[in-house]
Amino acid sequence: MRAMDIIAAEHRNMRLVSDALAALGARFATGTADGTALHTVELIAEYFETYSDRFHHKHESDVLFPLMRARSDRGAEMLDQLDRNHRDSHRELARLRFLADHPNRLETGNLKALAEHIRAFRDGFETHLRIEEEQCFPLAREVLTSDDWKMVEVAFAATSDPLDHENPVEAVALLKARITQLLPSPLGLGGTLTHAPATSRGWARPVEPTLAVEAVTSGYGRNDVLHGVSLRIMPGQLVALVGANGAGKTTLLRCISGVQPVSGGSISFRGAPIARMTSADRVRAGLCQVPEGRHVFAPMTIEDNLRLGAYTRPAGEIDRSLEEVYRLFPVLQERRHQPAGVLSGGQQQMVALGRALMGNPKLLLLDEPSMGLAPLIVAEIFRIVRMLRDSGVTILLVEQNARAALSIADHAYVMETGRITLEGPGADLLRDDDVRKAYLGL
Repeated sequence: MRAMDIIAAEHRNMRLVSDALAALGARFATGTADGTALHTVELIAEYFETYSDRFHHKHESDVLFPLMRARSDRGAEMLDQLDRNHRDSHRELARLRFLADHPNRLETGNLKALAEHIRAFRDGFETHLRIEEEQCFPLAREVLTSDDWKMVEVAFAATSDPLDHENPVEAVALLKARITQLLPSPLGLGGTLTHAPATSRGWARPVEPTLAVEAVTSGYGRNDVLHGVSLRIMPGQLVALVGANGAGKTTLLRCISGVQPVSGGSISFRGAPIARMTSADRVRAGLCQVPEGRHVFAPMTIEDNLRLGAYTRPAGEIDRSLEEVYRLFPVLQERRHQPAGVLSGGQQQMVALGRALMGNPKLLLLDEPSMGLAPLIVAEIFRIVRMLRDSGVTILLVEQNARAALSIADHAYVMETGRITLEGPGADLLRDDDVRKAYLGL
């Protein structure tokens, strides 16, 4: 179902554009604006009209939805609503253009009206995407045949998102630059995007935690490091674990992956206790870790490093997974026959991440992926992590770069001296005064 992955990547791009629009709306609400900001609104409206409406929405309304109606009478009301939303988007975007290009566009009253329309537009847009992801696409997976999916894939593969082009037209290039400036670096587009891995991860609502850590204690010799740590990760979530050096973050990851013994408490993976499982069996079950410091096999080729990550999988699945990793990291494909040791630190991190993805993880454990990397490479790594989350990969991210981690996390935990001291949605912790003072230097 490659079409679902294309749609997921397009949704991610549209959400980035929507986030940029919201950032502008917050500025307009204070009565502050300039010609650049208002022109960016026009660029956003043009992007949604020329790409989203002409291609993305059209492929859904003309191909995907009719096939679903033909295969089942379920979801008819939902599909009718989605079609209405597609038609109504013309009027909403025209209103955005009007307010952004109004003769009195810089007056406070007009700016506040624009801010309110942006808020309403974004709320409706996000509701529309959620209905598609949580109701429409699961139903499509259930009722459509393999021949149906071929038709859908042909439609969606026919036209690529201009935000993904290496050399986009001038208007889109300008929009990409503006988004990069408007959003924090892990969220900005910043460079060439790639579609998410082709393996479909699903959009269903979670029923039970992918990982449940309950009151875990552990240590080295007589020294306890973890003191009753508990956390939960639901399917499809990106959960961040932040804290200072020595807080116990890596020790907790070692306990989860099975290389560090647990002296108390319990760990369950996908509903089953894993205390008696070896680390190799945990990998076979779908627990895959990217270790701190990357640890590639320097004399071996890049491709051999990647293939090692799939040693637990059937031989027939390896080549397809390798193609997915190369689609995510094109530079690795270009250099696949070179020794991994000649790569830069950032490229070695890509190898380590790709090697873990080759194991088809049900839970991806990332230990300090930004350590020792230049800021631009850090932004690229976090962009990829977020894209993986958006494609449905469940992730536990252990990271000292609290600002970057919290900005992309669905939920986050703060660890101090082996204990969880704070938890909540990543965006809320990013605004928490105690977290800002302790970890963000504010």
